[in-house]
Amino acid sequence: MKIDKIVTIDDLREAARRRLPRIAFDFIDGGVEAEHCLTRNREAFLEYRLLPRYFADVSKRSQKTTIFGKTYDSPFGICPTGLAGLWRTGADDMLAEAAAAANIPFAQSCASNSSVESVVARAPNNMWFQLYSTRDRELGRRLVGHVESVGIETLVLTADVPIAPKRERNMRNGFTRPLRFKMSTIIDGLSRPGWLAGYLQAGGGTPMMPNWQRYAKEGATPDEVADFFAGQTPASEQTWADLEHYRKLWPGNLVIKGLLHPEDAVRANNIGVDGIIVSNHGGRQLDMAPSPIEVLPLIRAAVGEKQVLMLDSGIRRGSDILIALCLGAQFCFIGRSTLYGIAAYGLPGAQKAISILRNEIDLNLAQMGRTSLAEIGPHCLMHRGSQFQIMAPEPASTRTGSAIHA
Repeated sequence: MKIDKIVTIDDLREAARRRLPRIAFDFIDGGVEAEHCLTRNREAFLEYRLLPRYFADVSKRSQKTTIFGKTYDSPFGICPTGLAGLWRTGADDMLAEAAAAANIPFAQSCASNSSVESVVARAPNNMWFQLYSTRDRELGRRLVGHVESVGIETLVLTADVPIAPKRERNMRNGFTRPLRFKMSTIIDGLSRPGWLAGYLQAGGGTPMMPNWQRYAKEGATPDEVADFFAGQTPASEQTWADLEHYRKLWPGNLVIKGLLHPEDAVRANNIGVDGIIVSNHGGRQLDMAPSPIEVLPLIRAAVGEKQVLMLDSGIRRGSDILIALCLGAQFCFIGRSTLYGIAAYGLPGAQKAISILRNEIDLNLAQMGRTSLAEIGPHCLMHRGSQFQIMAPEPASTRTGSAIHA
């Protein structure tokens, strides 16, 4: 499928499925256990309706969003996705380039196959960095210090991986460490020559994690570095003291990712985090967990209006992002969307994913009779659970300032 035929994120997903062997595609596409959570993440958005308003001058529209003092051109960024180098060599470098060109943030995974220096060089003003709590606090301190030294200002601490989950697609496909391919996987890989050529050219096997390589033993192989990383994470013994530790350690913006309970959000807020990403890890950790969009209003009510709330998991449409913003998020993150693009087409694929979502936000905003994101909120929504009553009255601020009432 030629990239100019791509219209939706689902088109990118299909293009990625055609290029990748099943073991690789399922790692991106799959979730935990029976994948109820994965399905729920999409279905939860469909419970909402965006209210159109007409006879409004929407000829000049903007989706610019300011967060942590920086203005981005769209209200979404690219969330951390580990081991992206398996799908295409240099994937994180490409994601960084795509983010920089679009002026949106890219949060590099600590399990990236690109060094933090390489990624920062491509997106010096758009880089965030994601970290798991490490069992060895001194190691965590050194890693955080290195991230700070290259100029990154926002650290994302992931909370929702206390233990490795049961991802059944990976188990059936034999996705293990080190990578040991079954005969069926080898045959499948041979039928995907575009992916196979790049994989073998990069050396095959497990790609290196350079951000952990510096702390492993000298001369460690990629598999040994991966084992070293696995020995430090997941940190099943992590507690709130770890979050307090990183809050004291990190001078910049500290974001906690993976909270779904309002009481946890309040506690994180009280510790002093600068932002919270409401997330269920894309449906990859706890199969019966709620969708982030389901708990977002509860968390917003619990932490108040001052705390920066963001959301990921399940976003495939620009309308999904607008629904999240109406419910109290200030920002959203996408993961699979840009990975599908990278896997299928490289850098142009990631740029295509961003363009699709950005265009859908713009079109939906116009249909809603709004010219900026400051004009949207619960007054723009209806919900199935309330028998499709409008969720809130139009506030005075938008009655006087929006194109609807001009």
